[in-house]
Amino acid sequence: MSESIFHLGTGPVHVSAEQIAERVKELGAQIAEDHPTGELHLICVLNGAFMFMADLVRAIDRPLTVDFLSVSSYGSRTESSGEVRLVKDLDQSLKDRQVVLVEDIVDTGLTMQYLLAYLKGRSPRSVRVATLLSKPSRRKVEVQVDYVGFTIPDAYVYGYGLDVDHRLRNLPFVTSQAT
Repeated sequence: MSESIFHLGTGPVHVSAEQIAERVKELGAQIAEDHPTGELHLICVLNGAFMFMADLVRAIDRPLTVDFLSVSSYGSRTESSGEVRLVKDLDQSLKDRQVVLVEDIVDTGLTMQYLLAYLKGRSPRSVRVATLLSKPSRRKVEVQVDYVGFTIPDAYVYGYGLDVDHRLRNLPFVTSQAT
């Protein structure tokens, strides 16, 4: 799927498929190094992080398990409502596990704050956060993000799992429209 087919990538953000692949490889190595013993448990925040998660688990050279959860704070809008709702819960226990929460983007921090409190209430040994994209300029609350793929400016981005009204998740790159 070529970028030219879609005539996209004219905005302030454009991260190529090659840049993503290289950075995911680096993040996977760092996560493995930071967890030298025991099994990791990666939790994917659906729907946007599914592509990142799939590539990330292949880049981590450690025993691991995976699980999925889903929250909603956007609905069909492009601005977060600030109200987070759990849509799909985890299938596995977190008790005494080394958890890495895998998110597509950390924007205001409100969803991440909710998720971290929720996960810590389930007694994991540790919880770290990996995100493909971070927009620190939009933070309403500060949250710890341990592994960041790319720090981006304030722009509505899509591709590589992130959507525009449930579309364009299949793009192999991340982009935004010109403002």
